[in-house]
Amino acid sequence: MCPAAVNHGDERGYIIPIGGGEDKNTHPVILQRFVELAGGRDANIVVFPTASRLEETGTLYEEIFTKLGARDASSIPISTRADCNNPEFADRCSQASGIFLTGGNQLRLSTILGGTEVAQMIRRKNAAGTPVAGTSAGASIMSEHMMAGGESDQGPSEGGVVLAPGLGLTNAAVIDQHFSQRNRLGRLLSAVSLNPFLLGMGIDEDTAAFIDPHGVVEVIGSGTVTIVDGSKMSYTSAHSAAFNQGLGMIGLKLDILDEGCHYDLNMREAFPPTENDHRVCSI
Repeated sequence: MCPAAVNHGDERGYIIPIGGGEDKNTHPVILQRFVELAGGRDANIVVFPTASRLEETGTLYEEIFTKLGARDASSIPISTRADCNNPEFADRCSQASGIFLTGGNQLRLSTILGGTEVAQMIRRKNAAGTPVAGTSAGASIMSEHMMAGGESDQGPSEGGVVLAPGLGLTNAAVIDQHFSQRNRLGRLLSAVSLNPFLLGMGIDEDTAAFIDPHGVVEVIGSGTVTIVDGSKMSYTSAHSAAFNQGLGMIGLKLDILDEGCHYDLNMREAFPPTENDHRVCSI
């Protein structure tokens, strides 16, 4: 599924996958930046807490975004596919200047939202310029190929990753979250081994990849974003490995980006922070 087409005169909105565990109180730079992109004091943010089974999730983010200066923040209580085809909910989404997908279970999110009027509205709104942010499960579903599961704490292996269709806001990368904290490099490598066209993007907790309309990523937060590029790979054993067998992969490129670093998804090239940023980027 490709991203929705951008109409003449429009510019695609930011896509903001967050690795989960974002700072919500002490130094909420990620959520504050999202509010600013959504219009600041004029922001009308719609929250989808669908991935979570906790009743308070939607209310929590309503309070956070209001505290950070948004004019209005409201959650849409979608828990079934029938809810997603409710014209009232689609209309509320159509009025939003920012859309936020909470964490939880990405398969719950995809099986409820997938193919519905609300999902199509999210895609159309982003194509028309509305920023869409998602944390944890809400980050994974943004890509065309969604990271639906797989083993942590092990190397790349045949069967080491489970992929499912996502929202398709980007088809440039497959996104994983809680990346360093849950040692998920192996399953990201497993995903890249299946089709080296895909970039693998692993996002740490309290870290976000702000993807601008031109496909340039800016890293914001206390952790790092890991980019795996398999496009120059000369060998992978993914096609011949037995189930659970470790994978051979030769010719991978790995970039690890901290705050202030950039990555061009089209050029597949990483850039360090600018000179006025004193942090050092490890590439």
